[in-house]
Amino acid sequence: MASSEEAITATDYIQHHLQNLTYGKLPAGYERLQSDGSASILEKDTWTFAHSAEEAKDMGFMALHVDTLGWSIVLGLVFSIVFSKAAKAATMKPPKGLLSFVELIVEGVNNVVKDTFHHKSRFVGPMALTIFCWVFLMNLMDLIPVDWLPKAAATISGDPHLFFKVVPTTDPNATMGMAISIFLLMIFFSCREKGVLGFIKELTCHPFFAPKRLWYLNLFLVPINTLLETVSLLAKPVSLGLRLFGNLYAGEVIFILIALTFGVNLVIGLLGGVMQWVWAVFHILVILIQAFVFMVLSIVYMGMAFDSHDEQH
Repeated sequence: MASSEEAITATDYIQHHLQNLTYGKLPAGYERLQSDGSASILEKDTWTFAHSAEEAKDMGFMALHVDTLGWSIVLGLVFSIVFSKAAKAATMKPPKGLLSFVELIVEGVNNVVKDTFHHKSRFVGPMALTIFCWVFLMNLMDLIPVDWLPKAAATISGDPHLFFKVVPTTDPNATMGMAISIFLLMIFFSCREKGVLGFIKELTCHPFFAPKRLWYLNLFLVPINTLLETVSLLAKPVSLGLRLFGNLYAGEVIFILIALTFGVNLVIGLLGGVMQWVWAVFHILVILIQAFVFMVLSIVYMGMAFDSHDEQH
């Protein structure tokens, strides 16, 4: 793509691959630049696809990343269909083929849950399995050569400049959305298991709490506890989402940089092919580890929601 399109710079190529297909509303009076360099003024508020990164930014918070949402849904359906098919085919006989592979994943996740989550819940196990498989499938899209699917989408749509990212986890909206979902589940189960007052007590009475005879010290300790615990609580979804995004985004950028070498000359292109193969082999570990880490941290956070830290003072 870097060499077959009209002359574009390396910066243009990189920015094009890192821009999402964004659908949102542009206000009346907005000036849009057309592909031929001319400008047009919108007469009324218009919902449309962004033609540039600037337009995507101007669409604001309510804009949708269509490619991220589309691939997330498609890969979620792939996971659901494969595992549903395996569940229906399960028998008492030794598993073979797909069923054996699915059983291996289920047992592996189940063992991690047993070792990490020490409470009774019918929700955490399926949640962990869904997180691992879904995040892994989204990460796995990073191994598809960076130009293949975007080029196919541009050809089908008839727009050679179409933005089309295919790795949902390189979009912070996707990773933070999943992290915030885990955070909300953590708050829900914490309030359910300990009660709202118990949850508030954890935020205000830990880690420092004075004995009854020095009760007046708590007037100073409670604000400190609340600040420390609130920061610690809010840091969980931020670190969970940004860790996954940062690792996959960096990997995608490296693949894009390697793809640039294919348009230089034959020698550099062959070297780029070797580098792409080496990085893909290494990146398989990154893809697997990041899915595993996201799952384990989600289990740990759910365990913290079920844990009780009541102390006698």
